[in-house]
This record gives sequence, structure tokens and C-alpha cells, in this order.
Amino acid sequence: MSGKTKLCFEEAKKPNILKHKSSAIPTEAISGRIHKKVREDGDGNVGVEAANTLTEDSEAVGRILHRTRTHTRREEIPGSNPQSKRRQKQNLKKQYAEARRAAGTGGTASAAQNAVKGAEQATHTVKDTAKKAVEALRSNKKFFLLIGILGLLLMILLGSLSSCTVFLSGLGANLSASTYPVADDDLTGAEAAYCAMEAELQEYLDTYEDTHDYDSYSYDLDSIGHDPYVLLSAITALHGGAWTLDEVQDTLQMLFDKQYILTETTHTSGEGEDETTSVYVELENFNLSHVPVYIMGQNQLGMYASYMAALGNRSDLFPDSEYVPKYITGSYTDHEIPPEALEDEVFAAMMREAEKYLGYPYVWGGSNPTTSFDCSGFVSWVINQSGWDVGRLGAQGLYNICTPVSEPRPGDLVFFTGTYDAGVPVSHVGLYVGDGWMIHAGDPISYAQITGNSYYQSHFYAWGRLTAP
Repeated sequence: MSGKTKLCFEEAKKPNILKHKSSAIPTEAISGRIHKKVREDGDGNVGVEAANTLTEDSEAVGRILHRTRTHTRREEIPGSNPQSKRRQKQNLKKQYAEARRAAGTGGTASAAQNAVKGAEQATHTVKDTAKKAVEALRSNKKFFLLIGILGLLLMILLGSLSSCTVFLSGLGANLSASTYPVADDDLTGAEAAYCAMEAELQEYLDTYEDTHDYDSYSYDLDSIGHDPYVLLSAITALHGGAWTLDEVQDTLQMLFDKQYILTETTHTSGEGEDETTSVYVELENFNLSHVPVYIMGQNQLGMYASYMAALGNRSDLFPDSEYVPKYITGSYTDHEIPPEALEDEVFAAMMREAEKYLGYPYVWGGSNPTTSFDCSGFVSWVINQSGWDVGRLGAQGLYNICTPVSEPRPGDLVFFTGTYDAGVPVSHVGLYVGDGWMIHAGDPISYAQITGNSYYQSHFYAWGRLTAP
């Protein structure tokens, strides 16, 4: 006699849950990317489909951030000037942190203050000029010329004030699009309620043998935990903006049931007095950050990405969240590319683009600088900015458009398999830069050494060369 009970998300196949850790070579950073949908379509996935619209849906929240990056990071790759290259890379992390902070309340307030201060200075300038002009009228007969000058200055002032109004309005719109429109008590209350549900599940597992009567027990349990910003961003996107704690109780339960899949399988053997019953208890933590792709429409995913890109402009709510250091102060492994490799103009263009994003956090489904990137989103973005036009492809899709090669050269793609339960051969991709190194969206985006690294070598699948753009 046997029995089996399963709680929620019954179609999900158990992926490998690889914990994200920052390290010199982030070998554990290639977490599960694409689950059920990728099994149905080898060339794409739900994350890729959603990512095609994230650029448009999240433009508002990232516009100031994107402009900051565009104007501060468009430098020629130093190539034969390593000292200049090191300075560029050292500034990247600082710029990223400053840009993130600028997208938050403090940065926006500061920008607004500067705009107002500029308008005030313009006002004082016009007043001083007007005063001097009146004095000059007493001794200068060119009255009409001075009147014209005053009129011109007045028009400049009015134009400045109008520009400031538009600028402040734009800042307000960007801030609003990425800020949780929810009271603090409701935000912290939702997190506390979810933690209480997790604590109840943990207690159930910890006391399992005290509350059940089986002859033997075996377990396969993932750890219990979630990131509060993922939770709050998902709730806010699902509710289209403002909500109260009372209104989201069902949403909390739904997310919990999608994240945690508990399976209890019993097996009975023997008969009569020799009959024994064993139980196998399995808990899968599906990873809450992966759940939105399966339950949200494209507009909701755009909202979710916007909130995550700015942490709801409330990084102070949960300063111990793993997302705060990743988004604000992400560190990465550096590498010097031989100058001769950069003599290839196509490869140099790829590296100019790729190195802009060193230190950016890994964001599942991310496909552009505003939302940051996952592995295939990063490579797709880089090659599309470097002469190709392949759209947004998954790792398997990128492999499918490449020609396999046995001797890689800088600019080729490197593919890996089995880094998670993808259901297709290729599950991770990076950009090869020569000398056994690649740049890829680990956690964060970083250089990583392939040769001599047992993890990457054990999961290596193939080298691939793109058709010339």
C-alpha cells in the first residue's frame, strides 16, 4: 500500500537550487534560469518572451540611470593602455552605485534641489542685469537697445523655469514608476506574514517524526528563505500598485504555494506483522525570484522589473537583503585582455559594450541595462550592440545560430550544459575573451576563468562562432 501527497505547483520539475555567492570565480552563480516553458520550446522561454517587453515597460524607471551610464561610460576600450583600462573599471562600480542612488529618493531630491537652485541663480542673474541696465539708461541714450536686451533676458529666464518644470516633472514620474506606493506598515507586515508562514513550514519539518508514525524516514529538503524585495515587488506588480496588508493575504498564500513544493511519499512493504511503512519527504524551494515569470502577464513583469531595478527606492527597508549589496556595491573578477586581441575591430566593439556592465547584478529574465541581465540576456544585448541583430535569445537559441568550432578565438561564445534542470542541452552561455577566460552574467556580471576550473570544465558543452555581422 502506498500513498502520495503533493502541495501545489504540481507540473514543476525539480531544478537544482544553486545558491548565489559572490566570489573571485562565481562557480555557483549560474542558478536556475528557465524552467517549464523552456522544455516546451528549445529556442526560447517565458523569461525570454517577457524580456522582449521589459525594455519598453521598464524604460521610465531606468531613464535617468541609463542616461547616466550612457554619458559616463562611453569610452574607447583602452587596449594597449592597461593603466587607463584599470581606471575605467575602477570607476564602473562607483558609477553604478551613484546611478542607483540617483534613481532613489535621495538622488532625485538632490537633483530636484539642484534644478531649483539653478532656477534661483538664473533669477538673481536677471535681477542684477536689470538693475545695471536701469543705471545705464540714465547715461546711455540707446534706450531701445537696452529694452531689447532686458526682453531677451526675460525670455531666457522664462525658458529656464519652463525647462526646470519639465525636468522636475520627469523626475517625479521616474521615481513614481519604481517606488512602492505602499505604507511602511503594510510593506513590513507582508514580509512578517510571509516569514511566519515559512517558520510554520520549518516547524512542521523539524517535528515531522514527532507528529507522524512511520517505521523509517528519509528527507531531501531545500533550505527555506526568500528575499523580501522579490516578495514586495511581486505583490505590488500583481496588484497594479497600491495595496494594504488585508488585501494581499490570498496573494501571499499563492506565492508561498508556488515557491515551496512539499511532497510526502509513503511506501509499504511486507505483510502482517512484518509490514513496514517508510516515508520520503521532499521540499523544493522553487526560488521566489523565478515565480513571477510563470504567473504574470507582460505588463506586470515590466512593473516587477522596475520595482526590482530600484528596490522600490526603499533599500533602507531591508538593508540585510542580499539584493542591496548586489545592486549597490557589486564586486566582480577583473581580467586584462591582451592588446593584440583588441586589434580585431568586431571583438573590440563587443568588449567595449560588455565591460560597461561589469559588477551589474544577475537578474533572472533581465535583458537590458535598466533591468540588468541574466546570462543569455547579457550575451544577446552585447552582440546586438556590436553589429548583429539576433533579438533576445536564450542560451540554446544562441547556440543554434552559431557554428561549432574546436579552436576558439576571442569573440566566440562558450556554452555549458547541466548547470540547472533546463530540459535542453545548453543552459548557460558566456563570451570568450581568450586565454581560457570568459565574461558572463554570473552573479554579478564578471570575468571567469574556464581552464583549470573544475566546475566549468565539467559542464562545458561547446564553442560557437557567430556568422560575421
